[in-house]
Amino acid sequence: MEEEEQLRSLMFLMTYMLLKRRRDMNDANIQRRNEIQRRIRHRQYFFQRQRRMLMMMLAGGIRSNARIRTRPWTNTPSTDWWERVVMTEFQPSDWLDKFRMSRETFFYLCDKLRPRLARQDTSFRLALPVEKRVAVALWRLASNIEYRTISTLFGVGKSTVCRCVRDMCHAIVALLSSIYLRPPSEQELEDSAQLFQAYWGFPHCVAAIATLHTAIITPSNNASDYANPAGWLSVLSQVAVSGRGQFWDVCASFPGGTDPADILQNSSLWATAAEGGLSPVPPPVFMGKPLRYVLLGEACYPLQSWLMKAYPEEKSRRASHAALTEPQQLFNQQLTRALRVSDEALLRLRARWQCLSKRNDCGLDVVPTMILACCILHNMCESHGDAFKAEWQVEVAEAESPQPSHKQLLSTSMDQSNAEEVRRLFCEYFEQQSD
Repeated sequence: MEEEEQLRSLMFLMTYMLLKRRRDMNDANIQRRNEIQRRIRHRQYFFQRQRRMLMMMLAGGIRSNARIRTRPWTNTPSTDWWERVVMTEFQPSDWLDKFRMSRETFFYLCDKLRPRLARQDTSFRLALPVEKRVAVALWRLASNIEYRTISTLFGVGKSTVCRCVRDMCHAIVALLSSIYLRPPSEQELEDSAQLFQAYWGFPHCVAAIATLHTAIITPSNNASDYANPAGWLSVLSQVAVSGRGQFWDVCASFPGGTDPADILQNSSLWATAAEGGLSPVPPPVFMGKPLRYVLLGEACYPLQSWLMKAYPEEKSRRASHAALTEPQQLFNQQLTRALRVSDEALLRLRARWQCLSKRNDCGLDVVPTMILACCILHNMCESHGDAFKAEWQVEVAEAESPQPSHKQLLSTSMDQSNAEEVRRLFCEYFEQQSD
């Protein structure tokens, strides 16, 4: 019994020693691992601090005394292309070519969007400056090139490019709509009416309504709804263009196969115009009678007392309507001429922001916001007097698919009863002017 007791004590002692040794080894491993992690965090801290100081030096414009000869910007590595080349070497023509606006307008835009686009630095990375985020997004809107190309050019990830485009478009709509895409004042209505009469020969008119089709990739659901009259897939937008060629109202969220008349009837523009919101009170006098200002529309829209469209022209002997009188033909000619203001505005819009003239590869949740943002940017550039290059327009006119033409809407129950009297009043005016 004594030998068994001694053996049991010896086994207990050996077990204790083994467990203690294992615990000591585990503690040593944990200490070694903690020390390694501490050194890694220490190195990361100093690396981030060094990188932050370098970025602050670049942003602050600190230069060394030595004169460094820079290479052409097209061959400059993407790591410092934005900070060293764009911000220091771009000429006014470069800003206009690449960002479709002047340097002054670019920084004005950055200041306006800063409350929504500014990001905080973290311990892991420096936040992208607002100016660079705006530049990345504008490059995409102006050229419609792939995210991969922009990613290489600016030295950022493809996901960052996508996020910059999305964030900037939402910020523009949220912060700048009230400035550049709002209902006109009475003075702006009067100015637009004078411009329509002076430049387009159509009196008592303040805006023209038109449609814009933006090509898209095949959507995952209801793809057939997006096929427009020309046969390609698109998102359909309705715009109202003033005499200055700027947009007063934009509806940009409809499949390409939607009837433009349905879009107009369900838009806020219809309600505003029908209630007299696009004319002062009391209404101005035209041809000796008080008459609210009118809008001009294509043949696919219904005839209203505030919306004038052309008389249906006889296409064949079997047409149901009679041939047009001379005053009616003169009215059609003047209206067609005045509708050029919307055609030219939309062409300038697509030429400046080519994401609207080429097939847009963004998702359908982004495209309507992008169209609105481009219309706002168009108004901003036009208001600031930024130059527009004719070669942009020529390039787009040659490259893009022609905008679809919509079916003519004949007299229907949508036509207003007294609208024909208003149209006849304009015929009398043009007949008097021709005498």
